[in-house]
Amino acid sequence: MIVDATDLERLAGDLSGELIVPTDPIYDAARGVWNAMIDRRPAAIARCTTTSDVAVVIDFAVRKEIPLAVRGGGHNVAGTATCDDGLVLDVSPMKSIQVDAEARRAKAGGGVLWGEFDAETQKVGLATTGGLIPSTGIAGFTLGGGLGHLMRSYGLACDNLLSATVVTADGSRVRASSDQNPDLLWALRGGGGNFGVVTEFEFQLHEISPTLLAGRLAHPLTRARDALRLYREFTAAAPDSLIVYGSLSRGPDGDPRMGMRPVFNGRMDEGQSILSPLRKFGPPILDDIQPRSYIDVQKIVEPAFPPGRLNYWKANFIDNLSDELIEILIEAIDRAPSPYSMIALEPMGGAVARVTETATAFEHRRHAYSLLILSGWVSAADTEANVAWARQVWEETRPLSSSAVYVNYLGTEGDERVRQAYGVNHARLARLKRKYDPDNIFRLNQNIAPAPAESDDSDAN
Repeated sequence: MIVDATDLERLAGDLSGELIVPTDPIYDAARGVWNAMIDRRPAAIARCTTTSDVAVVIDFAVRKEIPLAVRGGGHNVAGTATCDDGLVLDVSPMKSIQVDAEARRAKAGGGVLWGEFDAETQKVGLATTGGLIPSTGIAGFTLGGGLGHLMRSYGLACDNLLSATVVTADGSRVRASSDQNPDLLWALRGGGGNFGVVTEFEFQLHEISPTLLAGRLAHPLTRARDALRLYREFTAAAPDSLIVYGSLSRGPDGDPRMGMRPVFNGRMDEGQSILSPLRKFGPPILDDIQPRSYIDVQKIVEPAFPPGRLNYWKANFIDNLSDELIEILIEAIDRAPSPYSMIALEPMGGAVARVTETATAFEHRRHAYSLLILSGWVSAADTEANVAWARQVWEETRPLSSSAVYVNYLGTEGDERVRQAYGVNHARLARLKRKYDPDNIFRLNQNIAPAPAESDDSDAN
C-alpha cells in the first residue's frame, strides 16, 4: 500500500517523538547506518521516545501493510535497520539507564549504546558483557547473542539478560522474564528481532577490576605461521578470566601482520604472569599491553571500524585452528585488495561453553572460535573486488569450518544460513514466532518464519 503525506501527518500527530520524512533537511543523515554499503530510502523514520510511540508505529505499519524496519544503534552489517519505501521504527532516543549497584542490575532503554551503558555501570565498578565498539547498540547485539570481552568470564550478553519489555506485533506491551512469558525471554536470548521491539533491557552486572590488563601484540607476516600456532595452543589453555582475540590485518605501514589482543579480567600480577609467554615470543613489532580501565578497553578496536566505510562480512564458527587453515588465512590477507580488510578469530569457551545449547536461543556454545572475514573499503568503485575477496576466503575456509554461524555476522545469505545460525533451536523459535508474530510483521532481520499451524505447539502455550 502507498503511504501518502496525509497518512504521515496523522502518524506524526500521534507520536510524542519525531517523524522524519524525505523532505526534511535531516532525512539523509537520519536514514544512514554504520555500513555505507547500505543505502536505502524509507518513506519515513519514526524516532520513538516512549513505549506507546512504538505501539503506534507498529499499528501504522500493520494497517498500511508497509515494510517495518527496527533500528537501535544501526550498527548491523546487513543493514536490516532500514528499508526502502517502508517505515523505520527508530528507538535510538530511548536512552534511559538505571543502575542498581546493590542488586547488580541495570535497566536500559532500547536505544542505548554500549559506550553509554558502560559509562553508567562503571561509575559503581560494574559491567556486563557488551559490544567491542562503543557505538554498537545494546539491542541488536544482545538479541543476537552478544560476543564480547567479558564473555569467557560471565557469558554472552544474552546470558546476562534478565528481563525485557517488549511491544509485540499486535501492539501489546509484555514483560519477558523468568516468571512472566519465560518462553519469550528464551527467544530474545539470541533469537534476534523476530519477536517484537524491545524498549527496555534488564541486565545482570558483575564486579570487575578497576583496571584490566589489555592491549595489542603484533608480528610481521613472516612470523605469522608460528605466531598462530602459539596462539592456538595458548588460547586452548587460557583461564576463563582471559580472552585473546587473534587477527590478520595490515598495519599503519601497509604491511600485513598477525595480531593478538588479550584482555585479562583479574589481578594485575596474575595477568602479567599468564601473558608472559605471549609477550616474550618474537619479539613483537608492537606490544602496548598495559593496565587500562574497562572503558578504555572497550575503545581499543573502535578506530578500525569507523562509520561511513563500506563493509562486507562472511563468518563461520570453527572447531580447530588447523595448520591447513592457518596457511589459507595467511595467504588470504596477503592478497586482500583493501588495507582496511582483516580476518578475526574470537575465542569461545569459558562461561559461554558452560551453558547448554538449548538453554537460550543462541546455540553455538562448543566451538573453539568464531572466524570472521571482514572486508572494508572506502570507494564504491572497489566494491566488486572487495566482496569477491571475502567470498573467496570464506569458500576456501568452509571445508575446515563448522556450518554454524553467529547470526549478528550474517549478511543477506538466505534461509538456510539463518537455520544454520540457530541450529537445533530453530524449530522452537519458529513455533514461538507463530505465537508472538504470526503474520511475520518483524521480518526485516535474519528472519525466522512462523511455523505452520499444524506443527507441534508445545512451546507456544
